[in-house]
Amino acid sequence: MFAAQRREWLLKQLAQNRQIIVKEAAKELNVSEGTIRTDLRLLEEEGLLERTHGGAVPVRAGHQPPAHAMPSRGELNRQEKRAIGRRAAEMVRSGQCILLDASSTVFELARCLSEYDYLTVVTNGLAAAEEVGRNPRNNVILIGGILRPGSRTVEGTLGRGLLQEVHADLFFTSSEGFTVETGMTDFSPNEAELKKLMAANASQVVALLDHTKLGRRSIVTSIQAKDIRTLITDAGADPAWLKTLGKIRVIVADVPAGEK
Repeated sequence: MFAAQRREWLLKQLAQNRQIIVKEAAKELNVSEGTIRTDLRLLEEEGLLERTHGGAVPVRAGHQPPAHAMPSRGELNRQEKRAIGRRAAEMVRSGQCILLDASSTVFELARCLSEYDYLTVVTNGLAAAEEVGRNPRNNVILIGGILRPGSRTVEGTLGRGLLQEVHADLFFTSSEGFTVETGMTDFSPNEAELKKLMAANASQVVALLDHTKLGRRSIVTSIQAKDIRTLITDAGADPAWLKTLGKIRVIVADVPAGEK
């Protein structure tokens, strides 16, 4: 089992059992306890769990990752995400109804949308809502749900009734990973379930994925590959891999020379 697969397994166990015990995990995966401790440390630095003596538990409200923690998701591949967001904005037309998830890549798209008029934007991302709402001629609707601790993301399916009444032109979404076999995948089952509801009420699903997300998978599927109309990625994507996507329209966004 590769390190990424091992950490996905640990996160799945945490979601199911609300705790991880180092001794039990090491025995189950046939690795050393030191290996499991390293995995837990890296996952804590990403803000995905909180280590305890002998194991780990879900992140509690107010818990701060270590000072030497890895960059947040929004800081990783920021230039590529901005290029993808700008390219995605070219698909939007004033007057449309669009759905936005709460991912850092889709936030880069939201930063471009205040230039459009008379949009109706439905989102579970507080930051994205604020960006689009800078233009008073836009109508911004927040999906109700549970605020994820330590983030500006609303999760869960409490907004199901609202989404059933929405008929969107486009749904822009990202994920932790994407393969043809598993589709778009995420760590959080709640996040994945909400994305399924959003996709069901949009005429087109547009996936915004930087090259590091392609060919990898996470725990739970949010959007099946067959339901994706367009994929926007960056120039770091493997051209040969992109050719395996079949009917999915692929757009490659270039990072301007001045930003590299």
